[in-house]
Amino acid sequence: MSQALVRTAAGWLLGLMLAVAASVVAVNLVNSSVASPEQPVREYLDALQKGEGEKALGLLRASVPESNAAMLDGTALQTAASRIANVHFGDTEERPGNQVMVPMDYTIDGSKLHTEFLLEKTGTEWLFFNKWAFVPASLPVLEVTVVNSNEATLNGVPVNMPNGRNSFAVFYPGEYEASLNGQYFAAPATRATVSSRDTPTAPLSLLTQATSGLKDAVGGKIKEFLDSCAAQANKQQRLQPDCPFYHATNNRVVDGTIDWTITEYPAISIEPFGGRWVVAPLDGKARIKARQVDLFTGAVSDLNVIHDFSFTTRLDVNGDTIKVTPLLSY
Repeated sequence: MSQALVRTAAGWLLGLMLAVAASVVAVNLVNSSVASPEQPVREYLDALQKGEGEKALGLLRASVPESNAAMLDGTALQTAASRIANVHFGDTEERPGNQVMVPMDYTIDGSKLHTEFLLEKTGTEWLFFNKWAFVPASLPVLEVTVVNSNEATLNGVPVNMPNGRNSFAVFYPGEYEASLNGQYFAAPATRATVSSRDTPTAPLSLLTQATSGLKDAVGGKIKEFLDSCAAQANKQQRLQPDCPFYHATNNRVVDGTIDWTITEYPAISIEPFGGRWVVAPLDGKARIKARQVDLFTGAVSDLNVIHDFSFTTRLDVNGDTIKVTPLLSY
């Protein structure tokens, strides 16, 4: 009987030890998976890629600096996180004050990047399972500038750019692309990758240029002005009309024979200068044909001369309205 009791007790003891061991393994397994410091990071990345800014901000426990919040939710946020791929978490590193650093390697557009997340232990659940949360910090800020424009597009979202600049609070990691695609003004897209809350990010600078649409529109107005000017000079039979071109001579030109035509229209170049858009000096050629009489000999001959001319203009663009004002000096 005593041997049977011993065997029974031994069986119970072995079972208890196995149960305790299994419990320890289970606790360690949970603490290294769903209760590990990586888990809040995984949930945070998932919120970024779903465009759930409010959830991401709550998980990150971050404060939003004084800035534009257009990048913190929806399409803009999804776009920022959409190119994150090949995510790999390294070994968690201990930090003072119950804090740990979770390293993450990943790629954006094929470029290898590294981000470190700082978390702290905030307690336990059910006595055994660790609770981890991000150490609170402020979101990074991305500066964007654009030449001669009060608007731009950032991650597919139209944004205001007062006086050509603005600051945007952003989540990390992420990629942010600025561009300007207007009817008359455009800028090539430029990108910035934000991989840390602490590492300064180079500003996104949009170098605005006049589009071919604006150049064609200005060229059309210049052509209309020159053609009208030549027609008016012919109607008034003037050698020196109120135009960029003129003809000076000591001969007498027969009235009714003066015929001005534009043989070469100016090439259009539009550049930013002093907060405005300016048209480069306009150079062209005009031909005058007429009959002329030599005042000394009385000989009559044909006049057929091409004159170079040059003038400047003032360009005003207001929405879809383009105004070109020729500036002529006499």
